[in-house]
Amino acid sequence: MLSSLSRGVRRLAAAAAALALVAASPAAAEPALWALKDADSTIYLFGTVHVLKPGTEWRSPKVAAALGQSGELVLEVLGADDPKAVQPLIARYGVDPGASLSAKLPEADRPRLAAAAKSMGLPDGAMEPMRPWLAALTLAVLPIVQAGYDAKSGVETVLTAEAKAAGKQLGSLETLEQQLRFFADMPRDVEVDLLSATLDDVAEGPAQLDRMVAAWAAGDQAALEKEFVEETRRDYPHMYRLVVVQRNEDWARQLETKLQGSGVSFVAVGAGHLVGPDSVQAQLAKRGLRVERQ
Repeated sequence: MLSSLSRGVRRLAAAAAALALVAASPAAAEPALWALKDADSTIYLFGTVHVLKPGTEWRSPKVAAALGQSGELVLEVLGADDPKAVQPLIARYGVDPGASLSAKLPEADRPRLAAAAKSMGLPDGAMEPMRPWLAALTLAVLPIVQAGYDAKSGVETVLTAEAKAAGKQLGSLETLEQQLRFFADMPRDVEVDLLSATLDDVAEGPAQLDRMVAAWAAGDQAALEKEFVEETRRDYPHMYRLVVVQRNEDWARQLETKLQGSGVSFVAVGAGHLVGPDSVQAQLAKRGLRVERQ
C-alpha cells in the first residue's frame, strides 16, 4: 500500500466504524431524506452523523414526518453505546498483547505517535497494546471529543431513545463484531498506513469537520461526495471497496428483502453511504428499485 493515505481515507474509515464526527449544524437544517416504496411498503433512507455537539439542530419537518410515520427504526448497528457489548470485542480485535504498537510502525512514525498521544493527555505507553487500526481511530476521535462533541447527542443515539419511548421496533444492518472486523481484518500494511494517515492529519482538529456538517445539514450531496468518497475511491480502491462498496451492496440486498414485506421503516446510516456512484441508492437501482429524494 502507499505509505501516505489522504485524510479522506481516515474520514471514510471512521465513518464505516460509526465514528464520523461533525460540528454543530445550521439552525435551518435540511439533511437529505430518501424513500423507497412499493404498494404496501415505504422505507425512508436518512444519512446520519454519529457524534454531535449538544444542542445541534438537525431535524427538519420532512425528517420529523417520516419518523412519525415509521413503525420501525433500522440502524447500521445496535449497541454501539453499550460498553459491556463493545469492550470484549475491542479486547479481542483491537489489542495485541504479543507485540507493541511502536514495533509495527516505521521508525519515522514512532516519535509522531508518542507526540500525538502526549498532546491528547494519554499516559506514556497507553497506546502500545493497541493494534494500528484501533490507535488510528483513537487518535481521530479523541481531539473531537475533547473539543466538546458527544455521542449522546449523535443522531443514532437520539433516534434510538425516541424509538424505544414510542414502542417502535429496532433493527440493524450489521452487528458490532462485523463493524469492528472491517478494520481488524485489514492486511497489516493497510492498518499501518491508516495510522500514518491519521498522524499526518491529527493536528487539523475539529475545524475540518465544519465543512462536512455544513454539507450534510444542507443536504448538499455533491459536497458530501467530495468529502467522503472521491479521493478514496480514486487513490485507495481496496479500502473503498471494503469499507463502502461491499457494505452498500449488502445493505441494498437487505432493503430489497424488507421491501417485500409491508409497513413503514426509517433506515438511518452514515451519510457517506448515501452519496457517490456506489451509494446504497445506486446499489438499489442495479436491482431495479428506484429511490426518490423527498
